[in-house]
Amino acid sequence: MPTTMLGMLGVLLCALAVRADVMPQADFDLQKVGGTWYLVGFATNADWFVSRKADMKMGTVTLTPQSNGDLEMDYSSLKSDGRCKKMNHLAKKTDTPGKFAYRSHRWGSDDDMRVVDVKYDEYAVFHAIKTKDGSSYIINKLYSRTQDPSQAVLDKFTQFSLEQGVLRKNIAILPKSGQCVRTEASTHVSVHDINDQSAGVYTDECVCLSRCRTVLLNR
Repeated sequence: MPTTMLGMLGVLLCALAVRADVMPQADFDLQKVGGTWYLVGFATNADWFVSRKADMKMGTVTLTPQSNGDLEMDYSSLKSDGRCKKMNHLAKKTDTPGKFAYRSHRWGSDDDMRVVDVKYDEYAVFHAIKTKDGSSYIINKLYSRTQDPSQAVLDKFTQFSLEQGVLRKNIAILPKSGQCVRTEASTHVSVHDINDQSAGVYTDECVCLSRCRTVLLNR
């Protein structure tokens, strides 16, 4: 029994080491990664994913490179009831190109994010290590310039996630969904408006094609 336990511990430590050593793509170009992407793949070893997987749909993210090397990320997705859920983060650059860090006030986690594989006109794989209360878990995201990435790209994302210790059942290729539509009557709050560029988290919920209301979280 002790030998078995030691063996299991060794496997776990090796898996953690692999995740910690995942490096960004060489010659990462911040400017080329900018623009709008579809979130088509999601994989994680987090416990909460099991209960939420069935409700997840394809969304979009707009990446805006900043002049100082940071990366602003604006997420939006249409919920099943027609409301539009939005979130914004400002990822701070690090000494390693393609590696960023930010604080998620919504989830209470410190996030270490790397762009590990990218073909700027086709797809991008983001790998994040989220740490909260001393515990860490990973989230891999597959972004695509279109809603229909090639099977080769989907297979590459799946294989990468498996190599990082994510179970196959926790790797999701997200179904298509409608896109959020804003009206002139809608309101908008950004990280700059609330003077918290280190986190910049908000949710903007609205009924599609109607007025929006913005709710700040954890303020």
